[in-house]
Amino acid sequence: MLLLYGFLLAILIASLAYRARSLSKSGAFAAMILGTIIFGLGGIPWAVLLLTFFFTSSALSRAFKKRKQGLNEKYSKGDQRDAGQVFGNGGLAAAFVLFHYFYPESNIGWIGFAASLAAVNADTWATELGVLNRTPPRMITDLRKRVEKGTSGGVSLVGTLASLAGSALIAALASLFTANWSLFLPITLAGLAGSLFDSFLGATVQAMYFCPKDQKETEKHPLHTCGTETVHLRGWKWLTNDWVNFACGAFGAVIALLL
Repeated sequence: MLLLYGFLLAILIASLAYRARSLSKSGAFAAMILGTIIFGLGGIPWAVLLLTFFFTSSALSRAFKKRKQGLNEKYSKGDQRDAGQVFGNGGLAAAFVLFHYFYPESNIGWIGFAASLAAVNADTWATELGVLNRTPPRMITDLRKRVEKGTSGGVSLVGTLASLAGSALIAALASLFTANWSLFLPITLAGLAGSLFDSFLGATVQAMYFCPKDQKETEKHPLHTCGTETVHLRGWKWLTNDWVNFACGAFGAVIALLL
């Protein structure tokens, strides 16, 4: 019955998100799968954390859409999340729910779940709010180097503070539901660390491409926004933004469990 209720709730949320253009068709299907697992096997606390991430990230994406219009040529995908983005951000969280289902006496499932969501929430908030920074960001691997807004690996004060706030929100909810506020600081720091790790991967080994026509570095492949075929510039070709998001959540979970 729990899985049935989870399935029905997942369909409702995915349908509403699809109609609101927050999810593509593939994204809605993926959200239905993950939602069924998390809502059905986890329950209300787990569902609240997931929905907090999804709704806040979607709201921020819409709120600052105009600010990002000139940056869309850099990002691999648009505001509509597809299956790759959904699994990249929430796949690991669902795995921790399954772990908790089979090992309910262990706190690894809840801490890993909360920390992975704190990390991807931190990264999303940094991306959406970082555009508000008045000065160009700096490359995380060389803080002396200024880069264009939207550049993978770029960090700024506003983006970092937004990252911290996004992580702290998930950590606060995770602590509230367990009545254990000793979790707040480790999960908050782990989420921030995951977001910074995401930026580090973006600056070093994430697959990046170049548009010969616009003379722009971009995540888009095989075609840039202008329709020109992009050329591989650096990084591992298999390490797309979706895998970087997955690594972000995984790093956050590992740090939280170590702490």
